[in-house]
Amino acid sequence: MRWILLSVLSAIFLGVYDAAKKTAVRDNAVPAVLFYCVLVGGVLWLPLILAAAGAPQRVPPWLANVAAASPWQHLLLLAKSALVAASWTCAYFSLKHLPISVAAPIRATSPMWTIAMATLFMQERPTPRQWLGIVIILSAFYAFSVVGRREGIHFHRDRWVALMVGATLLGACSALYDKFLLQRAGLDPATVQAWFSVYLVVVLFPLYLFWWRFQRQRIPFSWRWAIPAVTLCLLVADYLYFAAIAQPNALIAVISPVRRTAVVISFLLGVRLFGEVNFRPKAVCIAILLVGVFLVSWSS
Repeated sequence: MRWILLSVLSAIFLGVYDAAKKTAVRDNAVPAVLFYCVLVGGVLWLPLILAAAGAPQRVPPWLANVAAASPWQHLLLLAKSALVAASWTCAYFSLKHLPISVAAPIRATSPMWTIAMATLFMQERPTPRQWLGIVIILSAFYAFSVVGRREGIHFHRDRWVALMVGATLLGACSALYDKFLLQRAGLDPATVQAWFSVYLVVVLFPLYLFWWRFQRQRIPFSWRWAIPAVTLCLLVADYLYFAAIAQPNALIAVISPVRRTAVVISFLLGVRLFGEVNFRPKAVCIAILLVGVFLVSWSS
């Protein structure tokens, strides 16, 4: 089935995306890295936005066609960008200081938080299978905290762990907000992805300006090719994800957990590229975590 292959490819690119982020922020100025990453994304989307506005009939059918949006919809997209910017800022600062083999699994727990928020705020009710998945994820999270102590990481008081948890919670909020934008606000995926990418540049520019004005000498920035790679990997991963969902008979209950296997790619690259330690117990924790994510994501 083609949609399964597309989902697997999306997971691979997501795993490489995490590794590229770690490479980009390692011993580097996070505000500058973050700004240049989103700048690449905005520059890539801008021609499609302009083409769709000026001559939509000339946009090739294989490219994402960005539809027109009302002023109210643009405000909603700006809010989406602010939410993502907050999540990414927390994640990038955390990833700079945490091993990727710890940070990526924390990020992979986002389906659990999405389910919890949907239960609290959208009157959704998890199935018994999902409740079991939540328990397994929390157990894996605790197991990670035990392993992390070997590297001096105490989950209950480490601020970088707290930032990654905050990034994950904000990411879960973003997922619920995506549902609102796509199902109730009348926006399509290409329009959301294009405009929020452009507005991210606007939202994150003040943080970049603050770094340039007050921190540039103390926290220098060095250009790395991992920076555009971050954006390109995410764009390709999202494109493959939407292409998978669009396939006839595609099952989101399968696609979602398959995408979360990106944490395995991140973990393997972390061990290979960054020489991270305690990989055997972490691998066991990741296996447990993926079982929980699979149960949470498979709502049928």
